[in-house]
Amino acid sequence: MNYKDLIRNPEIREYYRRGSANLDALGYTDHSIAHTKLVAEKAVEILRAFGYGEQETESAWIAGILHDIGNAINRNHHAEYGALLANEILKETDLSIGDRVRIVSAIANHDESDGVVADPVAAALIIADKTDVRRSRVRAKDPILFDIHDRVNYAVTGTRLECDAEQKRITLFLTIDESICTMYDYFDIFLGRMTMCSHAARLFDAQFSLNVNGHRVL
Repeated sequence: MNYKDLIRNPEIREYYRRGSANLDALGYTDHSIAHTKLVAEKAVEILRAFGYGEQETESAWIAGILHDIGNAINRNHHAEYGALLANEILKETDLSIGDRVRIVSAIANHDESDGVVADPVAAALIIADKTDVRRSRVRAKDPILFDIHDRVNYAVTGTRLECDAEQKRITLFLTIDESICTMYDYFDIFLGRMTMCSHAARLFDAQFSLNVNGHRVL
């Protein structure tokens, strides 16, 4: 099985369609397949940068694609719900039990509220997910209706994640329009996520840094 075909799986696409509808009703930013595909790609890039091979990168791709399907059930505990749904889907593949459980565990632990960084796949998924901050994640709406999450994402006009295994550093570079949101706004909603990224980076024996508008702030 080509695991990149998962993105075209009709069951997975329906979970994301329903999850997007649920989050739209709640006013959340984009958590569609566009987000999960970007997360999967970033997670693979992180693992490759630190020298991991095909087994880990394939698991990271699958975890990235499936990590937010739990939003179809409920936003609260979406990571755990997503892990259960993913397990049922992956039982139908030729994945080994060990790889399937590793993927399911990474999905279950990707939320900053109660997640645990246990292995490289989980660490890569967490960093890839938590650093997806960009203007295009804001759903089309009147800016007057923006909440703080919308405003912070909309203020980000440029984003780049850089992994330097030699320097043992993972850096998120952001360009932020500070007339739209301040750094206080950013850390108000992202401090927990950046802290989780720091924990995840340690698994690669690396340090996580945040650079905003050319200045290191974390």
